[in-house]
Amino acid sequence: MGGFKFPASLCISVNEVVVHGIPSNRVLKDGDIVSIDCGVYLNGYHADSAYTYPVGNVAPQVLGLLKNTYDSLFKGIEQARVGNRVGDISYAVQNHAEKSGYGVVRELVGHGVGKFLHESPEVPNFGKRGNGPKLQEGMVIAIEPMITLGRRGVLQENDNWTIRTEDKKQAAHYEHTVLVRKGRGEILTTFEYIEAVLAEKNLVIA
Repeated sequence: MGGFKFPASLCISVNEVVVHGIPSNRVLKDGDIVSIDCGVYLNGYHADSAYTYPVGNVAPQVLGLLKNTYDSLFKGIEQARVGNRVGDISYAVQNHAEKSGYGVVRELVGHGVGKFLHESPEVPNFGKRGNGPKLQEGMVIAIEPMITLGRRGVLQENDNWTIRTEDKKQAAHYEHTVLVRKGRGEILTTFEYIEAVLAEKNLVIA
């Protein structure tokens, strides 16, 4: 995308921006939501994680979007086990979001993670159970639902990075790096520290 390196160390996406928002001097307002997406590199390997934060007094319908997207992530993680296929993760995310009337972005997907930040296989947030590559023990994947309050369509801004909803309604994005195991995926990233701070401010999404 864009043919050049992302111009910042974090993707910071506000309200209708789904992903790849470029940090700026924009002042956040009461009622905004902000997704922060961060990759890390340590000892030759990558991890990837994202969390969408409420700012102040967020409208109940927007909080509902955040909660649904958060829960969709964990529905997907439950399927990241040996013997399943990528489509089982995809279906779990899509089904949870769409049954509540939310839009599921199709142009952007989760992915394998390892020596490169983005590897095979792609992990879409929509699909059919039993389809796609088979999950093998030891595979590491990033599962990242991108869910919209309105229609699912997105477009890219002229900066060649920023992706926002076509209808300019809010979008939420949560992501964990997950190790495929027998029984259930093992989450390698954590929201623990984030949620401890949010709890102090009575802003917990879970």
